[in-house]
Amino acid sequence: MLAFNAWTGRLRSVGDFYSELKRRNVVRVGIAYAVAGGLMIELADTIAGRLGMPDWVPTFIIIAVLIGLPIVLFFSWSYELTPQGLKKTHEVDADDSISHSTGRRLDFAIIGMLVLALGYFVWDRFGAGPVLETGEDFVEAESDDLRSIAVLPFVNMSPNPEQEYFSDGISEELLHLLAKIPELRVISRSSSFSYKGKDIDIPTIAEQLNVAYILEGSVRMSGNQLRITAQLIEASSDTHLWSETYERTLDDIFAMQDEIAAKVVEQLKVTLLDEVPTIRATDPGAYALYLQGRHLHRKRTAVAFDRAQLRLEQALTVDPGYAAAWDELGSVYVSQLQVGRRPVDEGFTLAREATEKALALDPEYALAHANLGRIAMLFDNDLAAAVQYFERALQLETVNPDIVRRAAKLLASIGRLKEAIALAEFGVANDPVDAAIHSNLAWFYSSADRWDEAITTYNTTLKLSPGYGIAQYAIGVALLFKGEPQAALEAMQQVASHWRLMGLSMVYHALGRATESDAALADLIAQHERNAAYNIAYIFAYRGESDRAFEWLDKAVEYKDPGLSYILYEPLFANIHDDPRWLPFLKSIGKSPEQLATIEFNVTLPE
Repeated sequence: MLAFNAWTGRLRSVGDFYSELKRRNVVRVGIAYAVAGGLMIELADTIAGRLGMPDWVPTFIIIAVLIGLPIVLFFSWSYELTPQGLKKTHEVDADDSISHSTGRRLDFAIIGMLVLALGYFVWDRFGAGPVLETGEDFVEAESDDLRSIAVLPFVNMSPNPEQEYFSDGISEELLHLLAKIPELRVISRSSSFSYKGKDIDIPTIAEQLNVAYILEGSVRMSGNQLRITAQLIEASSDTHLWSETYERTLDDIFAMQDEIAAKVVEQLKVTLLDEVPTIRATDPGAYALYLQGRHLHRKRTAVAFDRAQLRLEQALTVDPGYAAAWDELGSVYVSQLQVGRRPVDEGFTLAREATEKALALDPEYALAHANLGRIAMLFDNDLAAAVQYFERALQLETVNPDIVRRAAKLLASIGRLKEAIALAEFGVANDPVDAAIHSNLAWFYSSADRWDEAITTYNTTLKLSPGYGIAQYAIGVALLFKGEPQAALEAMQQVASHWRLMGLSMVYHALGRATESDAALADLIAQHERNAAYNIAYIFAYRGESDRAFEWLDKAVEYKDPGLSYILYEPLFANIHDDPRWLPFLKSIGKSPEQLATIEFNVTLPE
């Protein structure tokens, strides 16, 4: 009996405490705060993404809202609003309390905030129009193309974070596999991978990429065991059309990728002219080494190039018949010579040997054709051969961004600048977040004296890839041609390595600071004579020193400087175009107007 009385006493105490909470409006305040806080969090999540705020802003607001809740509840319990202002609750006489009318006002406030929250949900879910970000501008994304897909980078769920190369590689291989289907429009790697690590919902990504479907997933690798999860999402409804988890060994990796591609085609109800493409199988160990080598190559540092070479050589030791690894190794050799890691002759010779092995193993490997075309253009100065290689590469993979970008350079190098611009603009439209194709397009705009467009496009390049290559240097050159040497100086002072010396030698000349111009040029010659002879030639041309310019052009020929491939669309040689030595020099390197007129290169852009 005593226990029962104690229990009922506690129950009455709890009931009295709850009644007191209601009387002091603590419950209403808590509800109002929760609704307002939830609405604030939703707004922050939306606005932060659209205004480009840091990712930590929404998280900070969530934490602040959670911390604020007990503070608000304590304040509501301890204080009461009276006609005379805020007072401590125990100091307010019961006859003077207006807590009841305050509670009714809170009820109306809660209802109002719930209406606002409902309105925001309806707008966010159904009213926000799709937009595609392209550099400075935003354009409405309008497409009735229901056979369009983006493959997002699969998430690395492996215990070792360094195995990210494998999850990225799986994603890219699936992308290439689907891209081989003409009836399917597949967004390029650079656009899809730009969302890596970003907390953006699937419908928004689909709107920005202008696709109807998204393929995403995860990869977990532990030893020889693999767990791959893939899911196909319909963007318009944000629903899963298909999802599957594969738990197998590394030996089954190619079969898994083929199955995923086939399932995607089946779900999208694509009517194929041919069978679903399948991945080129190799030894699983060689495949993992190849993916690692490719991943390192894309880091674009001299040390990474050497490590990439080692991994690819290890892959080829396991499987000497691996065409993709031979082709990637050839590209690594070219990258090494570009950073002075190999002599030009040695680098291009090794690159040719590796790429020819790739093509012998797989005559329809499009990138190998394009890479041999690049070698023919940059090293052999055999433009006719380069054209043949690129025409075949484009037949095999019409919209491959790497092939399109290099084909545009070939068009410019044979004097077809207008067509080069059109092809580069096509590349930008199809791969709007690829910094390299933006940079090429800006270069062509410069060659056409479209300086403002060049500067805008170079700025887009830097937004997509801060510190990209020579973009800042090229902006400085454009400003020089616009007659703004002081602004050019500010741009060149942000440039690194030997490009800074090149830029300063011209900017100081334009500013009339001859001593400083000579000093910068002398440093450039002392440090980079063999790998910058072509650049030194156009600096002398810009400074009006024709004899020195032709002297260094001869050195560029002697050193086999790849820059000579671009001489026709280099505006810095403009001062010597009327020199009687100009046309004979062009003829000596196979680039006179008459010689180029005999070269046919027909590029048909897809509809």
